[in-house]
Amino acid sequence: MSENDVLTERPQLLGIAYRLLGSLSDAEDVVQEAYGRWFALSGRQRAAIEKPGAWLTTVASRICLDLLGSARVRRERYAGEWIPEPLPPDCLADPAEALVLDESVTMAFLVVCESMTPAERVAFVLHDVFGYPFAEVASVLGRSPAACRQLASSARRRVRPAPAHAGPADASVVRAFKAAWEAMDIAGLIGLLDPAAVAVADGGGLATTVLRPVEGGENVARYTIEITRRVPAMTLVERVVNGRPGLVAERDGVVESVLAFDVADGVIRRIWAVRNPEKLRPWQASVNEKMVNCPID
Repeated sequence: MSENDVLTERPQLLGIAYRLLGSLSDAEDVVQEAYGRWFALSGRQRAAIEKPGAWLTTVASRICLDLLGSARVRRERYAGEWIPEPLPPDCLADPAEALVLDESVTMAFLVVCESMTPAERVAFVLHDVFGYPFAEVASVLGRSPAACRQLASSARRRVRPAPAHAGPADASVVRAFKAAWEAMDIAGLIGLLDPAAVAVADGGGLATTVLRPVEGGENVARYTIEITRRVPAMTLVERVVNGRPGLVAERDGVVESVLAFDVADGVIRRIWAVRNPEKLRPWQASVNEKMVNCPID
């Protein structure tokens, strides 16, 4: 396999790593490390590998497995709630490398994955999402195929069925939420929120936000209005966030927050607001690029 052929595996590797880690920046580091190990092999060693794509997948997955174990320790010291890094629709320079935006990259899915053990997450993502046989998953985890099957089954029970694509109704709900927020219409917000709605924010200790989830539709609505009072110059922009309708809050050309929504039966059940600036770099880069490319009258 030529060098160019090996590099065509990058989108698949990036997709796997992002779903395993919930972080685009970490996923990119993993893929870079996997390729570094490949090119560190001698020409004879590379020629002896029958399936380079499978080899790279195994290496990248094992790196992710190690990172998942250490991530649990890091997140115990994390300031407030930890939310997966939101994925912008134009996160990669080459559209051909864009991650497949199916239900396995929604914020709801990634948050559920956080409740899995590292081994469960690897088994589930590789088998259920990417279709790898358990014999190959076993080579990644160092367990028997039967054990990997049990791990995936255990993980599968945590994931609720979800539609593969958001419908127009979901976008309408998020658009109505934006309008009510901008109008400071608390009754309108309450009407769009499930009575048991929960809002979670991630500032990572680098941005001011609530440290615990806000529970209850009315409480979420009131907190949303309070944000407007504190940041009156904020602009809300409709964007696709992890393949679903979402919102981006900007102020003076700076991305302050990215909001992902879980909409079901015409109401919002979950809101995830990422404010940690380290997780918003791809979004800020996108805004900066648009500002540069926009002609000034």
